[in-house]
Amino acid sequence: MAQAIERYFNVSLFLLVLSGFGTLASTGGLDLTAVSLVCFALILRGYQLVTRRDFFIPERWTTYLTLFYVLVYIADYFFLSRSFLTSTVHLVLFTMVVRLFSLQRTRDHYMLAVLSFLMVLASAVLTVGSLFVFTFAAFLLVAVITFVLMEMRHSVAQEPALAQDPRPTDSPQRMGFSLLAIAPALMFLILLGSFFIFFFLPRVSSRYLSAYTPASDVSTGFTDHVQLGRIGQIQQSSVVVMHIELQNAEFQNNARAGDDLKWRGVALSTFDGKSWSNSFEQRRLYPSPDGIYQLQRAPAPHVLPVRAHRYLRYRVLMEPLGTNVFFLAEQPLNLTGNYRVVATDLGGAVYNLDVDHPINRYDAESELPETDPVELRLDATMLPEGVEEYLKLPPLDIRISQLARQITLSSPSNYDRALAIELYLQAHFTYTLQLPDAVPRDPLANFLFERKQGHCEYFASSMAVMLRSLGIPSRIVTGFRGGEFNDLTGQYVVRASNAHSWVEAYFPGSGWISFDPTPVGPLPQRTGWSRWQLYLDAASSFWREWIINYDTSHQRVLGQDAVSGTRRLLDAARRWVAKQQRMLLRSARRAHRNISSFPIGWLAGAIAFAAALLVLFNFRSLLHALQSHHLRAHPKRSPREAATLWYDKMVGRLARLGWRKSPSQTPRDFVAAIREPALQTRVATFTRAYESARFGKSAEDAESLPKLFEEIAAVEKQARAQPPARRAVG
Repeated sequence: MAQAIERYFNVSLFLLVLSGFGTLASTGGLDLTAVSLVCFALILRGYQLVTRRDFFIPERWTTYLTLFYVLVYIADYFFLSRSFLTSTVHLVLFTMVVRLFSLQRTRDHYMLAVLSFLMVLASAVLTVGSLFVFTFAAFLLVAVITFVLMEMRHSVAQEPALAQDPRPTDSPQRMGFSLLAIAPALMFLILLGSFFIFFFLPRVSSRYLSAYTPASDVSTGFTDHVQLGRIGQIQQSSVVVMHIELQNAEFQNNARAGDDLKWRGVALSTFDGKSWSNSFEQRRLYPSPDGIYQLQRAPAPHVLPVRAHRYLRYRVLMEPLGTNVFFLAEQPLNLTGNYRVVATDLGGAVYNLDVDHPINRYDAESELPETDPVELRLDATMLPEGVEEYLKLPPLDIRISQLARQITLSSPSNYDRALAIELYLQAHFTYTLQLPDAVPRDPLANFLFERKQGHCEYFASSMAVMLRSLGIPSRIVTGFRGGEFNDLTGQYVVRASNAHSWVEAYFPGSGWISFDPTPVGPLPQRTGWSRWQLYLDAASSFWREWIINYDTSHQRVLGQDAVSGTRRLLDAARRWVAKQQRMLLRSARRAHRNISSFPIGWLAGAIAFAAALLVLFNFRSLLHALQSHHLRAHPKRSPREAATLWYDKMVGRLARLGWRKSPSQTPRDFVAAIREPALQTRVATFTRAYESARFGKSAEDAESLPKLFEEIAAVEKQARAQPPARRAVG
């Protein structure tokens, strides 16, 4: 028994380590080298457990390895990973591997269990994905099994000491009591910790996430310096970037209303031929007393507002991308969120400068611009001061400006020129995500005159450059366009593949107007897996909203919902009880009036109802009695069954005289046991007729059974008139 428990415990401890490392590896925060080495060590340890070939590192070698890794840890922290979290995770993994092959004492097992839990804690810091809940549940299951086996192992290890104790003991009973005590204790601690963390303790790990989250490929495409082709690289990925909930009724009732909305990130003004950048100074914004940041300000001469007639309210739930840019619909009005330092620039970008509160959730309102082509065509061509930055061009291929003039040759106004360039690019060039094998010397000339296909950056950059060559101020904007509507959550799922760039051109009387020269790409095909992805996305959204982003506002919402829900439930129950009481009272009054008015009718009805119930409950017995009576009355129709019924009736009649037939007696034995000659003669005659009808199917003998039974009944009456005597059968 001790060997079996020891083996099960070692396997369970190995699975605990494996689940802890699996939870950590599923975050994607480990480097390939660490994952490969630890996987090799786990495979080797698993092979040892399967083949029962244990190999343990001597204790002194364990000490030497630990001292050696102190130097490695210092080098890792200062020169290799240069991250406290990453180097500490490497230290935990190294210690775990060493302990895995040096299990000699009980403290080593405890140490390995603690290291497994530390890996789970590290994974909680490195990820906010919903996959963590499943891996964590698997870890908890294995942890409970491991601690139960640990207690069993401890109880079995005490048996030799207890054997030397002269006092009587019961080891299995002690083990049972120990298991009975540890199981509820583990369950109580798990429930208590979960309840405290998820319902009373607001999330505080967001600041750690912001500190340790590396810059992702998505975030590098939305900075103040973006190379041509960077957005195309981002579009190769389908990773979820954010979820957007449109809160206007007109958008909530139309699932396609947000497909063409643009989510503005950063505006870029300076082009060097291969990359875009800006040098706008950021201006800090101050919130109002209710915590709302007003994004509208007195516009500069070259930042005039566009007329807008529709307002959009929305909520954004961002994934941890490592970017500090708020993505907002065009013409943002205000922003609300748990952010202490927010800034904006002349390009209209909004930044989060609060390092302790990374962007995760915010509410905003925007104006959706609705331009008037007539007014735009009548705009003045005289440019105000301050727009020279948006007209600068690097040395470019002369063919680009020639193409711009050729396209706009018949366009009377700047607005018509911008429309002509937009339509030309949409009609004569092809959209593709395939990037060139090598970066050409002049990317725009290569796109316009040789390759003639590309993604949104090339379309937007070409249009912006051609507009500048015509004296029209322009810039490009990076952000996202559209998204997939999830009807399960009512949110738009915006992925990295929705990354987009477009053009803003300046018109003196109207301000910045958006143009999108990129042709519409092919719509993604929807399959059954796409539907399952929406279900997974809904689960992930719930996890992010109510677990990762759980804070005091969520506490308040939960409390209000709980109070209002309980009140509604109690009110509904009270109304239901009052309604049932009124219905019963009306029924009782109506029944009382009917009974008082028609007492005889009610009595007859009650009797008839009781009789019907009696017949219903005894229907089978009555049916059997009727069938038996019919067979006894017409024995010739079924001799065998009739003979059995008449014989049972005869035996029951003799039992009244004291001649009881035992189950072990045959019919002939029963006849021989009767001591009264007259009765014995008639019973013998009845028995011969019974046997002939029962086993010979004789209809004549069966028909004679009623008469023979009457003769026995006559003898019974005579016997009753005689003094009682002792009668015994068998």
